[in-house]
Amino acid sequence: MVAPAAAQSVPNPGPNPVPNIAAAADLRLALTEVAAAFTRDTGQKVSLTFGSSGNFYRQLQQGAPFQLFLSADEDYVLALAKAGKTVDRGTPYAIGRLAVVAPKGSSMQVDSNLAGLRAALRAGQITRFAIANPAHAPYGKRAEEVLRRGQLWEPLTGKLVLGENVSQALQFATAGGAQGGIVAYSLVLDPAFALRARYALIPAAWHRPLRQRMVLMKAAGPVAQRFYRYIQQPAARRIFVRHGFALPGEAR
Repeated sequence: MVAPAAAQSVPNPGPNPVPNIAAAADLRLALTEVAAAFTRDTGQKVSLTFGSSGNFYRQLQQGAPFQLFLSADEDYVLALAKAGKTVDRGTPYAIGRLAVVAPKGSSMQVDSNLAGLRAALRAGQITRFAIANPAHAPYGKRAEEVLRRGQLWEPLTGKLVLGENVSQALQFATAGGAQGGIVAYSLVLDPAFALRARYALIPAAWHRPLRQRMVLMKAAGPVAQRFYRYIQQPAARRIFVRHGFALPGEAR
């Protein structure tokens, strides 16, 4: 069983032997399943906190008591390693993808080349369009790249709703009057998503790769170290693939 934690909060560094794990928001479904399998296989628990990789990076620079960091952008891990905050440079664990989404009832059509978004903008049908905040969320940065590539960034000025992380962006994109958004593919594969929205996978070539890397912090204990190794095993890797991730070094 996974010990839950509030999104993007800094856990109490008290005597709790369960290690606190900081994980990118796109991992909410996949890593929760991996952690549950880890507990079944080992009898040990981890506490998962999901949020923006950029925010976690800043917290870890300031000594936040996380023992393992799974980032959606490897640059944050490499910067922490350079600053001497980690055991080493960590290891890649996944490659993420983007999807364009629209809630059921939205006039915006979803398609891989964003023709539906372009048409809805021309028709004046877009008033709210959600992405994660590009200032600190890797999926937001890549969503901005996609929109700029399609010359849609400027037309969406004043209409963007920014989520603190990509999970919140998905909530904004499928509720609250938004006509759609660009979010993590790994989150739209949730069966519950199909009940309320539609999606299309965005070509990987339309943005820089979302190379995701994890690393043990210097204070990592034996359970965190074991979980780190467990994530790299075939069973855990299969879970990541099932949740829409590509594996490093494999065809996308």
